[in-house]
Formats: sequence, structure tokens, C-alpha cells
Amino acid sequence: MTNARKSVMTGGCQCGTVRYALMSEPTHASICHCRMCQKAFGNYFAPLTGVPRKDLVWTTGKPGIFKSSEAVERGFCRDCGTPLTFGYVDRDRITVSIGSLDDPGRITPEIQYGIESKIPVFEMLHTLPGERTEDGASPDEMKRMTSRQHPDHD
Repeated sequence: MTNARKSVMTGGCQCGTVRYALMSEPTHASICHCRMCQKAFGNYFAPLTGVPRKDLVWTTGKPGIFKSSEAVERGFCRDCGTPLTFGYVDRDRITVSIGSLDDPGRITPEIQYGIESKIPVFEMLHTLPGERTEDGASPDEMKRMTSRQHPDHD
């Protein structure tokens, strides 16, 4: 008799070279504004949620690892650069980037870290006007923008 576990969520990089499954519901969703996370994600902050290390299973490929400090390793796709994981080397918990999940809308951040580095404009982003991609693009431009990224599933 096999002891097969079923994943509760899946995710992966933009190009599909690295895919993973979470075997338990991710918890403690957060966004981190620290300068290392800003650099690692090329963004204002890093959105993360995690599971025990045993509950992250690589289903396709393996991430590259960058040790951003003596305490932290960050996983990423070596082909497309997608940030995938953040983990303290001495802890049994690993976090995945919320944006790399196939259904990121299922996750709601609960706390913000590294607020000493929060970019001031972050507080007013929700007040900016918005438009859909197709609102400012011709049909020919839309055709050229057709996504080459891996679908959000295996």
C-alpha cells in the first residue's frame, strides 16, 4: 500500500522549468519590504507564504539557490529568473512567492515585515487610476503580447 499524499496547491516559474506542489495549506502569508527582498523580487516588496519544508515537493526541475545572507537562501528559476522560495537555513519552514502559485488569489497576506524599508509611494498605489492591458493596445499589439509563459497548472 502506498502512502500517496495529494497536493493542496501548485506553482512554478514563468517558463515552466521549475514546478512545485505544496502538500499542506500554506500559512502565515506576509509581504516583506526589507531591502534584500526588494532586490530579490525587483519590486517594492516580496509576497510570501509557507509550509514545513517536508511539504514543498519539486515536481519538475529544481531551483537555483542564492544565499543572500548567512541566514537566508532564496530559490529561483535559473532559466527565467522567477523568484520561488525564501528560507532561513536553520528553520524547518520554507516560504514560496505568492505570485508563483497557480492560484495566488487564494492567499491573503496577514502581516508586513521590514517596514523600515517600505517605499513611501507604496501607501498611495491604490489611488492610482487603472486600465486593462487591452485598453491601450491595438489588436496587432495584443497579438505580439501573447504570453509565452507556462500555464498556471501542470
